[in-house]
Amino acid sequence: MNDRPIILGIVGDSAAGKTTLTRGIAQVLGEDNVTIICTDDYHRYDRVQRAEMKISALHPDCNYLDIIEQHLALLSEGQAILKPIYNHSTGAFDPPEYIEPRKYVIVEGLLGYSTRKMRDSYDVTTYLAPPESLRAAWKIKRDTRKRGYQEEQVLEQLRQREPDSEAFIRPQRKWSDMIVSFYPPDDTEDPGENLLLNANLVLRPTIPHPDLSTILNSEGNHLGDAIRLGLDRDMGKPVDILQIDGQATQEQVRELEKIMCSEVPYLGQFCSLEGNQELGKITGTTGETLQSYPLALTQLLITYHMLKAAT
Repeated sequence: MNDRPIILGIVGDSAAGKTTLTRGIAQVLGEDNVTIICTDDYHRYDRVQRAEMKISALHPDCNYLDIIEQHLALLSEGQAILKPIYNHSTGAFDPPEYIEPRKYVIVEGLLGYSTRKMRDSYDVTTYLAPPESLRAAWKIKRDTRKRGYQEEQVLEQLRQREPDSEAFIRPQRKWSDMIVSFYPPDDTEDPGENLLLNANLVLRPTIPHPDLSTILNSEGNHLGDAIRLGLDRDMGKPVDILQIDGQATQEQVRELEKIMCSEVPYLGQFCSLEGNQELGKITGTTGETLQSYPLALTQLLITYHMLKAAT
């Protein structure tokens, strides 16, 4: 294993599921082994100032991108940083926090790939791209239940931020090794409350992905229609597409898991959907806990690449 930290980037728009995925991967790797950094803490202005200036938190001019660059470079060298803290509940800044990098560093936020210097600090990059209707449902749910907003306020914020989302957030997908899209089945009435989502994983050829063609190929897929591997183009470039339905069974995903675990020795301790009960766990609004195999395989694939980068 390398002595320097392995750095994973998770970028996506507001309420795209970044924090959920980050926490899940940290649980898989062991929270004592992971340092989590949120680039949204590097806002230049607080909520009141942004409203007065009519600038959104998604705009690069509203963030200290140069400090993010410096801190990512320090973390990649194993050095500590004094990280700012933005309080999403108050819209103000709390005292900064002294952060030391652990074996793995997960950097999640809105603008994590927006400069070349930032991108050079990552070992693995992921972009979250849920359908906009689902992201809006998630944002309404989160901001009304956890941040004290009214639904009308959230909808207006989405409308005002759309130009910056289009200009600054979505173009960052081109810098990612994997593009992860969770999406509801066609017959879902309330997508924001559906926990068993399908997953569409775009695997770009920027890093070597596990070879799944031996069990998922053009001659026939013996795992059934719930898991599919195909070829497509993303932003004009050829990519592999791995699709996993929310109703996939444990038996259907186990062979994919075995392939990844056999390629990277260190991954074995995180494998087995029976043995690792934290893999793919999600909690509903009424407190029920379910296991999503699309989420579990997504977590495992990202963990695979982090461990591969460390060897």
